[in-house]
Amino acid sequence: MTTVAAALVAATQRLTPGSDTARLDAEVLLAHAMGVTRSQLILRHMHDRPPPGYAALVERRRAHEPVAYIIGHQEFWGLDLQVSPAVLIPRGDSETLIAVAADRLRHRAPARVVDLGTGSGALLLAALTQWPNAQAIGTDRSDAALAVARANAAQLGLASRARFIAADWTRHGWSVDLGQFDLVLANPPYVETTALLDTSVMAFEPHGALFAGPDGLDDYRCLIPQLQSLLAPEGIALIEIGWQQGPAVIALAQAAGMTAKLHTDLAGRPRAVEIVAENAEIHEV
Repeated sequence: MTTVAAALVAATQRLTPGSDTARLDAEVLLAHAMGVTRSQLILRHMHDRPPPGYAALVERRRAHEPVAYIIGHQEFWGLDLQVSPAVLIPRGDSETLIAVAADRLRHRAPARVVDLGTGSGALLLAALTQWPNAQAIGTDRSDAALAVARANAAQLGLASRARFIAADWTRHGWSVDLGQFDLVLANPPYVETTALLDTSVMAFEPHGALFAGPDGLDDYRCLIPQLQSLLAPEGIALIEIGWQQGPAVIALAQAAGMTAKLHTDLAGRPRAVEIVAENAEIHEV
């Protein structure tokens, strides 16, 4: 009888040529196939028989499909979120926006939050978890993405505090009825159209949420000048950036009459730009 332990060894060998996390991938996929956690798999099931569908999951991963799409969920800010190919897979780097917001707003919890280009709803739902009295709006131009975000809000018991609407910041009048916010979050497309991406990203994740023109700045050029009207008098915006885009994004904010500051992620790479409205200052706290 083939055991879970043997199946993991074989799957790891099969995945190693195309994955730097082959053993982890093998364990996560098998835990999913067995309906148990990874810890339970390792501690309690190593001598069990693997389910017959496991091999097919391994082959999907061998073809570079992201593990998150195969198992249908991804962890973000301690939340278990549903994901599908309609949305980008939430990444730990994006948690920088919530961490910075939590620091900047620790003495004045935001009442209204907006997440522009919400995708899976990761940033919005993390914010609602961080601030239990906040209300939030998530916008996206993709109806399929909005469906994923709504499902995540419902699953987490946050639907009563979250509203999701179809909106495209490249269209005139898209924000006219939104009002103003204490916290604006956005992870817009910022990849150069000629960038060479890993196959697991290029072949599976939605291009509309990735690419933003030859220099990756097209969406920043469109969105940043519009932030002024969305920010409450003491509101802040936190915008995710590619690690080389900080100076350009700060310059766009300054050209629009706003003040901007760069923040780094846990690896020390530039990851977010904080923007405040005209005549406001970014205070060190």
